[in-house]
Amino acid sequence: MTEIFAQTGSTLWTLASFVVALAVIVTVHEYGHYIVGRWSGIRAEIFSIGFGPRLAARRDRRGTLWQVAALPLGGYVRFLGDDNAASAGPGLAVDPALRRQTLQGAPLWARFATLLAGPVFNFILSILVFGGFAIFQGLPADEVRIGAVTNAPPAIENQLQPGDRILAVGDVPVETWSELGAAIDVLPVARQQSWQVERDGGVVTVTGPDPMPARISGVAPRSAAADAGIRAGDVVLAIDGQPVTRFTQMRDAVEAAEGEPLQLRLWREGAGEIKVKLRPKLSDLPVEGGFEQRWLIGVTGGESFFTPQTRSVGPLEALLLGASQTWGIIVSSLTGLWAMISGQIGTCNLGGAISIAESTGQAASAGGANFLWWIAVLSAAIGFLNLLPIPVLDGGHLVFYAYEAVRGRPPSDKALSVLTAIGMAAVLSLMLFGLSNDLFCP
Repeated sequence: MTEIFAQTGSTLWTLASFVVALAVIVTVHEYGHYIVGRWSGIRAEIFSIGFGPRLAARRDRRGTLWQVAALPLGGYVRFLGDDNAASAGPGLAVDPALRRQTLQGAPLWARFATLLAGPVFNFILSILVFGGFAIFQGLPADEVRIGAVTNAPPAIENQLQPGDRILAVGDVPVETWSELGAAIDVLPVARQQSWQVERDGGVVTVTGPDPMPARISGVAPRSAAADAGIRAGDVVLAIDGQPVTRFTQMRDAVEAAEGEPLQLRLWREGAGEIKVKLRPKLSDLPVEGGFEQRWLIGVTGGESFFTPQTRSVGPLEALLLGASQTWGIIVSSLTGLWAMISGQIGTCNLGGAISIAESTGQAASAGGANFLWWIAVLSAAIGFLNLLPIPVLDGGHLVFYAYEAVRGRPPSDKALSVLTAIGMAAVLSLMLFGLSNDLFCP
């Protein structure tokens, strides 16, 4: 009975997290359509979060009805003259005097800007969130100096202190953070290393951890590690009874298992030693020139038991960093989509609503910062998907507008109806395919 309650609670948490994330992303997307349409002289009649029966509503002074509907799985803006939530088709008949205020009767530039604004606002949300993280967390300072020291397992002695400037590890001199990361290529594998640091104006040698211990810094949603309950900050002590000292050893052990179950002994702050069992998953990873398959448990790591001293990040640099991360998501989405179409990777890489909801729930369980970061990732991905040239999506409308710009007239109503039906069928097929992958792919 306890397990049933726990499973029910987990499912409700996943659903609630998914609904919240979707509501944020959809609201930003639809607000982009709404506000740019309003600036362009197009009148919005309804701004809806959700579909179906209306739960709450308020009409503003411009005549737009803002509502929350019963099915919180999307949203829409209905402009004057629209005959459906997708703003597709020739539209309804309106007073000729109001024709300019409809999407169909607005100039081409206004329609193009209004439709493009939805995905663009999704990208803006991602940029602002990623940039906000950069401002809040800062970036590692150029000088290799320790900002804070974190707790380590009892077996690892850590004499490093905040403010220490790292000069060398073992016999390897260190002047940059990249050189510190590269030191593991020549350092012997050991729980303890000799660290030479500058402290209080002098140079001292202290005992500290390996520069790349088997410490988990991140857990991928819906991965084997996430399913097993592994958390960021956990330290892997052994795999199948074999001691693990360095993160690279853990990676080698996972690959050597070739998908067989693994028993991990972990240390977790506040809980001591715990054991978990998991089965690595075969995953397609991008490499230079294509993709390769590797067994993964879905963790990142290699961070030692201290954090770098950081420098502040200005607004412009933060925006550039946010834009770079957002662009990286767009590129990886495009690359992955093409890789599936061309057969470079398996179609099981395309997840559906279930996998997205599970990933969202796991991100929310990892903390508010992880949840916000995941919303930004999803926002960028959804913005990209909406730009695909499929009728009923924003990208499909933009293709129609491009055709009109070239030919001087829009496609015929019959062509629009046929293409819209084809687009709707394609979208529904894609959704069902993703759902089947969620249910049947390993």
